[in-house]
Amino acid sequence: MRDERKLLGILGVLVAVAVVTTLFSPSFVSAYNIENLLRRSALFGIIGIGASLVIITGGIDLSIGSLICLVGCLTPWLITVVGVTPWLVVPALLILATLLGMCHGLLVTRLKLQPFLVTLCGLFIYRGLTRGILADNTAGFGTEGSALRTLGNGRIHLPGIDGFALPAPLVILIVIAVISWLLLNRTVWGRHLKAIGCNETAARHCGIAVDRVKIGAYALCGLLTGIGGLLFVLDTGSAQPSNFGNFYELYAIAAAVLGGCSLRGGEGSIIGVLIGATLVQVLRNAIVLIDGIPDSIEFAVIGGIILIAVIADEAIRRFTTAHKSLK
Repeated sequence: MRDERKLLGILGVLVAVAVVTTLFSPSFVSAYNIENLLRRSALFGIIGIGASLVIITGGIDLSIGSLICLVGCLTPWLITVVGVTPWLVVPALLILATLLGMCHGLLVTRLKLQPFLVTLCGLFIYRGLTRGILADNTAGFGTEGSALRTLGNGRIHLPGIDGFALPAPLVILIVIAVISWLLLNRTVWGRHLKAIGCNETAARHCGIAVDRVKIGAYALCGLLTGIGGLLFVLDTGSAQPSNFGNFYELYAIAAAVLGGCSLRGGEGSIIGVLIGATLVQVLRNAIVLIDGIPDSIEFAVIGGIILIAVIADEAIRRFTTAHKSLK
């Protein structure tokens, strides 16, 4: 019931922001803008799902933006400069991203390091490696990889609808979201994931393989981040190591937290993450479209809504605890 109230609340905020933005800027509901909004929401929704799996365990991943940079910059560089076939580059980089996520999980579980510190180090390492490999030069596809790029910038035209098409990343998001929902809500692994976030000590006493489940969560986060990084660069066509993926971990965490994931762990909803990712992108879009709002305050707005969401989550927790104690 509490999760349903959270979902309805964030959905209400999304509708309210969309309505207000439309009143101030009618171009918000134009076919071009809606299609672009769906594309960006899908891309950030994918990495938001990855972040949510780690957050449900009570952890955090701050390396998402830099891992996106690593995958996103190496993809066109390997194809155009090194000359590796695209259909070998893609699985190789996705495996790399998964292994790096697994390394995060191993460091957190085996060496008992704090997730914040482990992934913060990853943030610096992956960005630095990318800048070193590419010598800070921009990597782009040029005329190569056109077939592969349709995964990121492709459009699926709907019969009878002119001027609007479904972005290809949206279809990929739907597939990932369905699989993630089933994994989280219809498998033993998903139940164990939430149990660990609620009380890791109790989960161990119940015989749950805590370390294995947490490593799996970080590995899946790495995989989804790799998919996100790949789609981002396939959409843009080029990437600059110094700024590609900058602060994307902020948007991923914001989507998860706004979608109902508690930073204490144990709670999370895939549907909520999708709504949260859409809300973040609608807010970014509103800042651009509404006259009088400077674009420079974007990060202040995103940081503010994360703070509000955390405060609201804590207030709801205290109210629920107090209500139960009175019964």
